Amino acid sequence: MINISGCLIDEKIHESANSLIYRGRRETDNRPVILKVQKKEYPSPEEMARFRLEYEITRTLNLPGVFRLYGLEHYRNGLVMIMEDLSAESLSHILQTGPLSLSDFLEAAIKIATILGQIHQQHVMHKDINPSNIVAILPNGAWEFKVIDFGLATVLSRETPNVRNPHILEGTLPYMSPEQTGRMNRAVDYRTDFYSLGITFYELLTGQLPFQSRDAMELV
Repeated sequence: MINISGCLIDEKIHESANSLIYRGRRETDNRPVILKVQKKEYPSPEEMARFRLEYEITRTLNLPGVFRLYGLEHYRNGLVMIMEDLSAESLSHILQTGPLSLSDFLEAAIKIATILGQIHQQHVMHKDINPSNIVAILPNGAWEFKVIDFGLATVLSRETPNVRNPHILEGTLPYMSPEQTGRMNRAVDYRTDFYSLGITFYELLTGQLPFQSRDAMELV
């Protein structure tokens, strides 16, 4: 288990290719926190800069549909992001029990689309909308949602990507818009998030993806 000054670590709750996610408590006030730690022992300067940018983008959003950040600290040779913990569950975890009912889906869809619209109003593209990056909280019998993981986010602009190797694309391939793959002569803008959200909504309703393949090139 890691040891971060000022925090007591309770458990590891998630591991991705680039980061480790822990649940813990802040020692000063016993406040529950989530800690996102860079996974590599020696992150590159580019990875450090990307992590800092993720922190800055998330911090400046200051929206109810985005987790509040408490700080960015150095940890060993990398960085750790400290944020609020609301005991939320990802939609991907919820989907393990089956698709949502129609009434639950409609409530979720309206609230999630509203959050994404608010993010776009602050000139930010997420670029990795999928059920793992949307979490749900049920505090008083009504769903609340948060969009998480702005690791690929950029300030809203028009991006024209080059043709890319499908094995090193940025994003989660089954949810990526065609223009994100670089195989369409079309700029990437906020609509790519809505494409990914549409795929997410389809999965919430049906319990499966609209396009399924183990071959990355076929999905592209």
